[in-house]
Amino acid sequence: MNDTPEPTSKMIPAWEYKIEEFMQVGIQLLRLFFIAIMIVYLFSCLIGLSSKLIDLTLQYGALNFANMKIILTDALFTLIVLAIVRTLFIRNGYLYALTLLEIGFVVIIRKLILLEVDPSDTWLLLILGGISALFFGLIIFAHSSKFRSSKVI
Repeated sequence: MNDTPEPTSKMIPAWEYKIEEFMQVGIQLLRLFFIAIMIVYLFSCLIGLSSKLIDLTLQYGALNFANMKIILTDALFTLIVLAIVRTLFIRNGYLYALTLLEIGFVVIIRKLILLEVDPSDTWLLLILGGISALFFGLIIFAHSSKFRSSKVI
């Protein structure tokens, strides 16, 4: 029986290394291109939201519930896009998971706002409300545990 460890990886030939390096550069360029597109889309969402807010305010003055609901859903959509753009820059797995949890919370809240109030949808509203409360509790717990762990160190 031989006690010397055998090498698990073999030497990569130079051409395979160059191809792998080229593919990594290509993927990084595509990632940066996608980030640029998402940032432009985010600015488009922000400009659309602000112009809609200004137009509705100038047209109606004090906004009624229907107009506020339109602005609120657009604002939540913009918040979702902003959170997605933020995740593109995160390198820490913990913060990435936390941000995805926050995105899920905003998506559920947006769904709750968009639902029309109907007595037959009572259970759906109750379940979505419970899930959103669970998400909110998980987000608060994750933020507090991160704060406690950084305070100990």
